Amino acid sequence: MARLSRSSMSVLAFPIIIIFAGLLGLVFHEQASALGPAITPLLGVVMFFMGMTIALPDLKILATKPHAVILGAIAQYIIMPLAGLGVGVALQLDPILIVGMVVLGSAPGGASSNIVAYLANGNVALSVCTTAVSTLVAPLMTPLLILWLAGSYVDVSFAAMLKQILTIVLIPVLLGVLVRIVAKRLVSRLSSVIPWLSIAALAVVIAGIMAANAQVLASALGMVFVAVVLHNAFGFALGWAAARLARLGYRERRAISVEVGMQNAGLAAALCHQNFEPMSALPSAVATIWHNVAGALLATGFGVVDSHNHRTNQKKERQKIA
Repeated sequence: MARLSRSSMSVLAFPIIIIFAGLLGLVFHEQASALGPAITPLLGVVMFFMGMTIALPDLKILATKPHAVILGAIAQYIIMPLAGLGVGVALQLDPILIVGMVVLGSAPGGASSNIVAYLANGNVALSVCTTAVSTLVAPLMTPLLILWLAGSYVDVSFAAMLKQILTIVLIPVLLGVLVRIVAKRLVSRLSSVIPWLSIAALAVVIAGIMAANAQVLASALGMVFVAVVLHNAFGFALGWAAARLARLGYRERRAISVEVGMQNAGLAAALCHQNFEPMSALPSAVATIWHNVAGALLATGFGVVDSHNHRTNQKKERQKIA
């Protein structure tokens, strides 16, 4: 019962905190704009906490179900960048916004996807491992995909992005993993606090991102919101389809669906801020909020399906007894 209560609280609290932080950034954008210089370091903090949540037993799935992990990572880096470009072109977005959609789609999995996979009764170990793998290969894959798909719209520096992702993502994650190995007992004691520290850091990042984009949000928010929602929905649906075609179990399908559909939007926004025009970060700014809301809705939907199936099974059992 305690576990159920914590899950219910997380479903409600996580997206609410994210939405509240985004609204604060928009309403008090002049004050929150001071958070701009802290966005990149705080993203590193979020990645560090993510590294601390990666337990070596979680990575054993690489040995037992390597095909599932590889499928999740490949599906994410094929489906989402192409979907980002396709949605942007189909909706006839401004070229710089198409670039933003490509950057969002080319980002690795977000740490919040692991929380959503847990709430959705998915295979959490698969979710964690897939996020770790997509993050580890991000310094190579993300700049390559952006160069390939967005290079015709803007100048893309592969070397600069490689350095940025190493600094923001890979090094902090590896440090977090190292701290967990060296100070296992301490990390275990803090295990209930770490997710909330990560959410707090992410909330500050989102407030800063929304404040930085407050001036351009009004001009293109409607179409960008539609684009982000469609992009996210394609990720969930095509991730599920890919896992089903691979004949994975239902919990694995849920984990892959979540992994493919949810990106590290904060990282995407930071890359846009550092490399392109401010408006390019608008899709990622919207996604920092929407992905978490959509993830909570998806988890709730899966919960409804589970409840229905449970009731159906109970009814069948009663009919057999009768």
